[in-house]
Amino acid sequence: MEKLKPLNSLLISQKKEWGEILTGFDTKNKYVISDKSGETIYYAAEEGGSLLSRFFLKSLRPFTIVVLTDSDQVLLRVKRVFRFWFHEAKIVDSQDESLGVLKKCFSIFRRKYSVFDGNGEEIYQLFGPILKPWTFFIKNNGIEYGKITKKWSGLLKESFTEADNFGVVFPEEWDVKVKALFLGAVFLIDFVHFEKDV
Repeated sequence: MEKLKPLNSLLISQKKEWGEILTGFDTKNKYVISDKSGETIYYAAEEGGSLLSRFFLKSLRPFTIVVLTDSDQVLLRVKRVFRFWFHEAKIVDSQDESLGVLKKCFSIFRRKYSVFDGNGEEIYQLFGPILKPWTFFIKNNGIEYGKITKKWSGLLKESFTEADNFGVVFPEEWDVKVKALFLGAVFLIDFVHFEKDV
């Protein structure tokens, strides 16, 4: 995760396959993770999972997304179990040590998540205001530290591929483990809020 150390932002682009575009059937999600200049630093892909869960559960399906180097070395795993509500994802490193957990909280007028470190301590919250449906602010005690934003991909791409693009902004001085938590948060947010169940 050393490549995260000097960064204060990430771009995450979902990649769709032609079979999925033409048939509309949801295949395993794949992503490219880049720095702000557009240089690819990591890849991410959904691993495992069954055809039936993708067909019947769609965006509610449990998943494991692995973050990989260009030489296919595993850096992180984002693991989500099946839940109808109060979605949750655990982020672990390559040795399966917990970096933290993201938990969706009950909220009527906004989207809210609690972010816990590897020791189970709540360290940040993600707030998605109702009037900014594509933005989640990273906060602690009311102070904003960064944000996760779904980026507009253009009319054709949004309409035909349903591919999602995200930007993450955070302080450069943050520990790479905390940065990795918010990278993992993108995948949970993508599934819960932006994957279309057609």
